Amino acid sequence: MAWWGKALGGAFGFMMGGPLGALIGIAFGHNFDRGLGSVMNDAGFEPGQQERVQAAFFTATFSVMGHIAKADGRVSKAEIKMAEAVMTNMGLSADVRESAKKLFNEGKSDDFPLDDVLDQFRKEVHRRSTLIQMFLEIQLQAAYADGKLDDTEEKVLTHICRRLGVPLEQLSRLEEMLKAGFGQGSYQPPGQPRHQTTLEEAYAILGVDQSVSDAELKKAYRRLMSQHHPDKLVAKGLPEEMIKDATEKTQQIKDAYEQIKASRGMK
Repeated sequence: MAWWGKALGGAFGFMMGGPLGALIGIAFGHNFDRGLGSVMNDAGFEPGQQERVQAAFFTATFSVMGHIAKADGRVSKAEIKMAEAVMTNMGLSADVRESAKKLFNEGKSDDFPLDDVLDQFRKEVHRRSTLIQMFLEIQLQAAYADGKLDDTEEKVLTHICRRLGVPLEQLSRLEEMLKAGFGQGSYQPPGQPRHQTTLEEAYAILGVDQSVSDAELKKAYRRLMSQHHPDKLVAKGLPEEMIKDATEKTQQIKDAYEQIKASRGMK
């Protein structure tokens, strides 16, 4: 990814400024005058540009993941494995993987500026709802890494939603999808048998009740496919290394829809 080279060279820290720029500086081993961030912005590096959005997504994802992992006072082995699984799934180079670990550790610090990071992240992605949802899905998956969602973790996730302008109903819907196995295949250990989705879980993955009409079912399916379409997400700023996660999720959505269609005798 082109932005990695710039981050390794220190450019993105200058481009962004603010808490995300500072985190990039820490993660990639650079110190910079945060005041220069405004100079770079004036030079044309504005929020919303694809490489800049990719850098913001990467930086916010791993730092906030570390913050959530520490929310209950300790970071479990399962949470560390989950973070490492995300890095492995992205195929990070050794240097960038080390930077992701630094971001995760920064998120665990007591003085991590969560609100400032979230506010800048929302600004950088220009409120692209699909990217914000993908960010939230990853954080929720990480929080569930140990098989449960602690009260403190749920409190932090609720706060994140409010800060990013995400309705709490959406968090509840994503949680039900996750419980049904949505997205878990992307990060399961190699060789582990893939979970066989039940019909009830298929409905949960599509976020609909079993009494939904065929027309409403199709509408929910198309909406989810649009939200998780890999090419659309990358075009909007999803780091290209996260395309595998998006691709597997779209396949899971398709499989759930086909399973329900078969049970209903739909064509």
